[in-house]
Order: sequence, then C-alpha cells, then structure tokens
Amino acid sequence: MTPISAAELNQWLSDGQRPAPLILDVREAWEVDLAKFPDAMHVPMNQVPAALQEIDDGRPVVCVCHHGARSMQVALFLENQGVAAVFNLTGGIDMWSAAIDPAIKRY
Repeated sequence: MTPISAAELNQWLSDGQRPAPLILDVREAWEVDLAKFPDAMHVPMNQVPAALQEIDDGRPVVCVCHHGARSMQVALFLENQGVAAVFNLTGGIDMWSAAIDPAIKRY
C-alpha cells in the first residue's frame, strides 16, 4: 500500500499517458451523498470483501474515505488479498476538497 497525496493523484488523473486508476470510495452512502468523488466506485468499507472480484480488475486502486483512516485499512486488506497496485489518498476527500476541488463540500 502506497500513500498518495491529493496533488499526486490529481497529476495522475490529468496524465493522459498513464492508465487511470480505479478510485474506490469506501465511505458510507450518506457521506457520498454529501461529497461525491468524481468517477469513483462506491463500496462501503464493510462490503469490500464481498465486492473483491469487482474491485480487482487489473487497474491500480486508489482507496478514498473522509480523512484516510478507513481507506488505509481497506488498502491494506486489498494488498493482502493480492491486489497488485494499491494506494491510499492521504487526507481523504477532505484534503482533495481543500487542495484540488473546492466544489466538493467539506464535512
């Protein structure tokens, strides 16, 4: 599991030469309703084990939550399950909103 900053993820998503990662939002539905990460796959943390086959599609996975703690746990779980390239967004969607996209509501 590799930490990734909001700035690094933004650069990655903007780089047309680099394959796009799967953004995995592990927050609860009410949190996603408040502040949606663009183009993310939403799977609440407790449902990740059941959705493992959908998540491991061969692309790098960037796990996202509110501040980065839950997503770090999911990232470690995915890594232990054999997912090859797993990243955790440091500071979560809160940092993404503060540093990259202020249109996403902070909560």
